[in-house]
Amino acid sequence: MENTFWIWYPGDFELYHAMKQNFSRVERGFGWPAFWKSEGFRNRVAFRRIYELEQETSFTVFSNAIGHVLVTWENGEKKYPFGKKITVAPGKVRISIHAGCVEAFPCAYVQGEVIYSDKTWQAEDYSQPLVPVGVCKYFTKPGQNPTVWEYTEKECKPVKISEINGGVLAEFETELTAAVYVKSKRSNCVDSTSKDEDLEAFCGESEDEALDLEHCYYSWQPDPVTNRCPCCAVRFAFIPNCKAEDVEITAFYQYVDFPKRASFKCSDQKLNKIWEVAEHTFRLCSGIFFLDGVKRDKWIWSGDAYQSFFVNQYLLADPDIDQRTLLALRGNDPMTRHINTIMDYSLFWILGVLYHYEAYGDLEFVRQVYPKMCSLMEFCEGQLDENGFLVGRENDWIYIDWADMDKTGALCAEQMLFAACWQTMAQVSEALGEENPEYMEKYEKLIGQIRKFYWDQEKGAFIDSFESGKKNVTRHANIFAILFHIATQEEQEKILANVIKNDAIPAITTPYFNFFELDMLCQTGELELVFNKIRDYWGGMLDRGAVTFWEEFDPEAPVETQYDMYGDRFGKSLCHAWAASPIYFLAKYFMGLKFTGVGGKEFVVEPHTEFFDSFDCTLPVAEGQVHIVWDGNELKVEKTAHRLDL
Repeated sequence: MENTFWIWYPGDFELYHAMKQNFSRVERGFGWPAFWKSEGFRNRVAFRRIYELEQETSFTVFSNAIGHVLVTWENGEKKYPFGKKITVAPGKVRISIHAGCVEAFPCAYVQGEVIYSDKTWQAEDYSQPLVPVGVCKYFTKPGQNPTVWEYTEKECKPVKISEINGGVLAEFETELTAAVYVKSKRSNCVDSTSKDEDLEAFCGESEDEALDLEHCYYSWQPDPVTNRCPCCAVRFAFIPNCKAEDVEITAFYQYVDFPKRASFKCSDQKLNKIWEVAEHTFRLCSGIFFLDGVKRDKWIWSGDAYQSFFVNQYLLADPDIDQRTLLALRGNDPMTRHINTIMDYSLFWILGVLYHYEAYGDLEFVRQVYPKMCSLMEFCEGQLDENGFLVGRENDWIYIDWADMDKTGALCAEQMLFAACWQTMAQVSEALGEENPEYMEKYEKLIGQIRKFYWDQEKGAFIDSFESGKKNVTRHANIFAILFHIATQEEQEKILANVIKNDAIPAITTPYFNFFELDMLCQTGELELVFNKIRDYWGGMLDRGAVTFWEEFDPEAPVETQYDMYGDRFGKSLCHAWAASPIYFLAKYFMGLKFTGVGGKEFVVEPHTEFFDSFDCTLPVAEGQVHIVWDGNELKVEKTAHRLDL
């Protein structure tokens, strides 16, 4: 039947696959599971549905679990095994599927003409009331296994094979998430004692990494049956002790095939390349969830995901990956540690729910996670100081950015985010039809305290911290003050002059916080600054040979150490989701597509043609697309009512 799904307890699918994802990191021969609490999925659940049958009908239940099907009529009940066809008579009937599984989350598939598993079923875990089941649009057939994600695969041949350092170096056109295939063409590679099992592949994001056998992150021996190495991030693969004619090398690119719904071409070839590389970067980091990077860490981080939501709306427009990522990050109640152990990442999760709702109008999902929003905010309220500021506990990570700032005591940037969260709670509760005036009361009170303790009239800026007495000023809190509309108009003007346009204040070097700074500058009308920054900063990575955008880029860093980070040779991720933000800026601010209502159906298109001689851009809006064309003289805007994959 159409609209038949595998069903499970809501959130368990995401928690199970998130655990597998967060345990997948491998570095230089050792595994590195994520260092935060691993959220458990339920092992014992029941799925229930009541039908009023007009005639006799049959159905079959499939499951990955042990258990049975209980059919209840007015005058009795009967149990059936999974996999057996069940016939029921007309009348009122209650179907209960009892399932338990130790290894994975229990799930079920009900196949029938009248009785089948869809979103109307409910689930219970024997501790909470019934809730709507969880489903995924990718799991709709009885032969599937929801515990195994089915990736699309494409074979990619090397664009160049060369002999170097006594081995063979394979270069692929761009970075991939791929299983490298390595097979000897002869019985030996260098001498008669060498065999296929002696082959080893060193896979790197850069040529330097692949050739550095000591520091290369990934080195694999191909599987003796499939000749494949485990899937990993790879642009270059080096096989030592071989000659080119003796070995066959290819790669099997594995990815989630999100349809192409956006395109961008303009008269500026550098911007075209920036969009192209940003899109490839983002797609590599978009799988079951939004990941930070594809080499290091391959984990699901809330701050990275928050920015991915913005890019997603203007590129893939896929609400389901938003949902999966949000559910995976938040986990179950009770809340005992901050998301990813980072205080600001808990706050970004709250803000991310609101952005998802505004982008897709997904009130059903918001209703599902709203209790967890409330419990997270209650958790945060448990660590306020005497001034009402959110402060870290022992082992809490206060991140904000890789930057030198005064993090003594309560950090101003954290309070800006905390205030934005109270405003978000007010907006979400209003959308759900609830009246919670205390949210705005807490927001206003916190804003007053922020201005009292952190605004420095002499410096004309917000300081990082007041406890140390240093009155240190960085860009971060001041960017948030404008971005989240905390600064008054007078304060905003002073911040722009004294901080943002002040070269004495250290510049942002991560694409992560460049996102916030550029978004703020766009909102304040500084489009020329943003336009030049995109071309210079992301273009600077292209000038360094980037084929995907990096976790961090300092234009002043020497080329010989450009891949170093965390004191680790090749520690820098060269494909990081948070570096794909030019797509968002170009689409929203320069193509001028701004959404004016919840759900993406209402929007305006006001391009800034003065930056281009011409452009041709297609962007997703709700279930359709908008096509924006400027030929230097005439502007054309056309909307399609239905989705068209490009």
